[in-house]
Amino acid sequence: MSTATVSLRGITKRYGNRPAVTDVDLVLLPGERIALVGHNGAGKSTLIKLMLGLIRTSTGQIDVLGADITRHKASAIRADIGYLPENVVFPPAMTGRELLSFYARLKRRDVAQNQSLLERVGLVDAADQRTSTYSKGMRQRLGLAQALIGRPRLLLLDEPTTGLDPALRRTFYDIIDACAQDGATVLLSSHALAELESRSDRIVVMNRGLKVADGTLADLRALARCPTRIRADFGTDSTLPAESLGNRAGWRAVGVNIYEIACAEPDKMALVRRLMTLPAQPRDIEIVPPTLDDIYAHFLDRKAAE
Repeated sequence: MSTATVSLRGITKRYGNRPAVTDVDLVLLPGERIALVGHNGAGKSTLIKLMLGLIRTSTGQIDVLGADITRHKASAIRADIGYLPENVVFPPAMTGRELLSFYARLKRRDVAQNQSLLERVGLVDAADQRTSTYSKGMRQRLGLAQALIGRPRLLLLDEPTTGLDPALRRTFYDIIDACAQDGATVLLSSHALAELESRSDRIVVMNRGLKVADGTLADLRALARCPTRIRADFGTDSTLPAESLGNRAGWRAVGVNIYEIACAEPDKMALVRRLMTLPAQPRDIEIVPPTLDDIYAHFLDRKAAE
């Protein structure tokens, strides 16, 4: 097993009498892309601040890149961490190139590498413009460039795709994938759940300061047992009567000769086989597994019911 990039053991952080996170255990490994999801106030930003050493734990142990960031020189550890905050604010009088040079010197990294970063995020043509002229999407890309300075071993990205159009979002995730393939640990805190389904190796669900789920999308689907939907399209020229579907109680019409049923995951193939034995076979069958939105809602509802 790889040495953990981040290890949190029994972490609790309180502000006065108010707990922000409570008894959280979490291990992040090299090369992982971890989605940290939860509503506002769930504890996501607190966890990120703890990993950065910006705040101290109330109880528990946190190791980042092999050291207790609360007891060792945090600045030395942060040199190997890339951080993109949710709200990116830069000095308006500085150009993009000047800003990257400033951050590279703070991290004691070679400023000569900044040109490749500007190319990577598509800001070469705007590098010598003041950041006050940048759009939100351009500021977000510049923020990503500064987070990538020095090939960080840990990337902490808070709502990183805010302000990016679909094409730029794809480019962003391609960059993130390359970082993970290079061995970096990438933690993505985001509300954009649909984006994260195919771009995450693990999903950590936070609710009211508690970690309520942690695993791959397949793991969470198995735990949540949310229904899978089967949709059968028999074509507009078909005369298939609804009775031919057998278990009519479970099927519902969602269009002209288009029917849908929700079923448990283990039952989906039996339903598909039954559809293929009908006198009028469907021209299309769509199997729709539960989405990350469905799974997230399930765990929040379950926690609320406890």
